[in-house]
Amino acid sequence: MKKSFLWWRDGIIYQIYPRSFADSNNDGIGDLQGIISKLDYLQALGVDAIWLSPIYPSPDVDYGYDVANYIEMDPKFGTMEDFEMLVKEAKKRDIHIILDLVLNHTSDQHQWFIESKKTKENPYHDYYLWRDPKPNGDPPNNWQAIFGGSGWKFDPELGQYYYHMFYEEQPDVNWRNPKVREAMLDVFRFWLKKGVDGFRLDVFNAYFKDPDLKDNPPKFGIRAFDRQQHIYDVSQPEMYPLLGDIRSILDQFKETYVVGETFLADPKLTASYCGENKLHAAFNFDFAGNRWHPKRFLDSVQKWYGALSEDAWPNNFLSNHDMKRAATRYSFGEDDRRAKVALAMLLTLKGTPFVYYGEEIGLRDIPIRKKEDVKDSIGKRFWPLNKGRDGCRAPMQWTEDKNAGFSEVAPWLPVNDNYASRNVEQQASDPQSILNFFKKIVAVRKSSPALQRGDFTPLTEDPHQVLAYQRQFEDERVIVILNFSIREAEFNLPEGSWQSLMEDATVVESLKLAPYQVSILKAAA
Repeated sequence: MKKSFLWWRDGIIYQIYPRSFADSNNDGIGDLQGIISKLDYLQALGVDAIWLSPIYPSPDVDYGYDVANYIEMDPKFGTMEDFEMLVKEAKKRDIHIILDLVLNHTSDQHQWFIESKKTKENPYHDYYLWRDPKPNGDPPNNWQAIFGGSGWKFDPELGQYYYHMFYEEQPDVNWRNPKVREAMLDVFRFWLKKGVDGFRLDVFNAYFKDPDLKDNPPKFGIRAFDRQQHIYDVSQPEMYPLLGDIRSILDQFKETYVVGETFLADPKLTASYCGENKLHAAFNFDFAGNRWHPKRFLDSVQKWYGALSEDAWPNNFLSNHDMKRAATRYSFGEDDRRAKVALAMLLTLKGTPFVYYGEEIGLRDIPIRKKEDVKDSIGKRFWPLNKGRDGCRAPMQWTEDKNAGFSEVAPWLPVNDNYASRNVEQQASDPQSILNFFKKIVAVRKSSPALQRGDFTPLTEDPHQVLAYQRQFEDERVIVILNFSIREAEFNLPEGSWQSLMEDATVVESLKLAPYQVSILKAAA
């Protein structure tokens, strides 16, 4: 008996960075009404859910990942009424909404933190990790902040330090305080009642710290943060029962989903957070970090599948708001052939594919040439070794008009210089475009239970040019053959007759592959 379609398992999830998707009021910043105006586009694209990077009030030290209020809307994105309209209009199109929850830390402008700084006796003081200095005035331990410097910030008025894993404007909350725990669980309840279908949890395995705040042991590394073994500041055992509490809340609502961004974790540890009474899924960064080689990708997914329990489901991604886009990393200039192979792989491997906005048109990062142009605090602090994340967060390119149709005024980040030739409108009319290639693969995927939820079997054990694998669900067998090379190749097919799902053709025995060719074949009945 065939299982029915389940959106988060069988569908496609599309990540939107709201500042950069579509600007409806021409202030240079994308907004909720802009997203609403593009829902028909997203429906035609074939996505089943949209994940929104944070849309809560924020001073934007870390562009939304420093949250000042978890249950309100940032006015630059719109109102709560706009959000409710987005949920309603998305549901009309069978598109689910996933919200980003940043629960490891708040903004230092959050009312909790403002209260916590007033006195040591304030009820909110224990909402954060405030500690006395060592007798010589040093910080309580040796923990470092990932964005540079000590993880401890001294407040001279209180005479105490507070801990921040990220920027000093992002103080970590104290998840060991029962009031913090309940307040954070209420955030899930609030948005679920608003009609949200899922959540992405930012650096969730950093919520708990060692109760005694023990020093991290040393190891070799270049940055101070990397010269520690992160044993006591992340991945504490208390995370597992908390995930059970989160899951029990979600399970009270129909077909909900929670996916975690694991921090400083290998695939085995990441997989341990997934399954029954835990997260539905977590992100495997090993896969996304690969260089262009079929064996690297195959090894990553096999390690990932092998680490997951039977009651967990994998997901895969190649781009997001924190890393260079796949098309920038893998393609040469404006040549989209490698980007097409990468998208085909993403959409046909076992696991829920996460697509970053613009990936469907092969959007490239914008070049960051001058420090004074940098918006991201990481780039400002670490220039030129790290130019920040502005490159992958540039506006979506809709048309060849001014500012790529994103806004009538100058956007918060410049659009890529290639927007006149690389945009949705232009690619929609080009049969050979990466956009139409994406739509074709999505259509193939949607027609195939095997590609949505079938088992995975590699057909190339040690691939150096061609990656091939079979997906099978019940009696349906589909094979995917990807030529990663600029050279032609030949692939010997498994026994039987195979029908191409990409074009009208029947193939038997062997397949000749053009450079960077993608072929998807179904076993003939």
